Amino acid sequence: MKDLAARFLSEADQQKIEACVQEAEQRTHGEIVVMAVSASYHYPTASLLGATALSFPIAIALTPLLGSLVWTGPSNMWIFLGALIPLFLAFHEAVKRIRFLKKLFISGKEMEAEVQEAAGIQFYRKGLYRTREETGVLIYISIFEHKVWVLGDRGINAKIPEEYWKGIVHIIVRAIQEGRPAEGICQAVSKLSVLLEEKFPVRPGDKNELKNLMVGNGSS
Repeated sequence: MKDLAARFLSEADQQKIEACVQEAEQRTHGEIVVMAVSASYHYPTASLLGATALSFPIAIALTPLLGSLVWTGPSNMWIFLGALIPLFLAFHEAVKRIRFLKKLFISGKEMEAEVQEAAGIQFYRKGLYRTREETGVLIYISIFEHKVWVLGDRGINAKIPEEYWKGIVHIIVRAIQEGRPAEGICQAVSKLSVLLEEKFPVRPGDKNELKNLMVGNGSS
């Protein structure tokens, strides 16, 4: 999953988004940060569940065949274990590395929870809570999970209802589904900037306190 974020946004896309955020912040003293990560978590349990679910039935099916080949009978435990262990290890690596296989063993609820937690961690790790008037906004995109989360600091949330973020998320998700992520992110930033300009207009001496765009591997 290491290259997901790099493939998700090309260099040209990243430059476009940075320009959009920079333009938006010229009209408001709110601070917008867009963060795209390959994954919010590495989901080790999924690899174990997948390896178990795939290796056990195959090992059971192979045991009689292998047993007959070495004349030990159709239900020899050592033959079963001899088949199970390499199968388990092979499927563990396969599920770990193949994204669509891993997703089969992760619930939507778990992915939602991990993305929310990771977004909160990044909000503090990247210093969005340290702006002068608590006006930081994080647009967090987790590519493996196909999830978008938006977090605002206390100054933002005091004036913008939480329901508003759903509209921002919808714009980005729809654009990603249509294969135009950079355009969707810029549309969301532009929409957000209109409200920020109204609630938090630019002031003399305002400066950009945070990096506009961050692209990385997250917790993958």
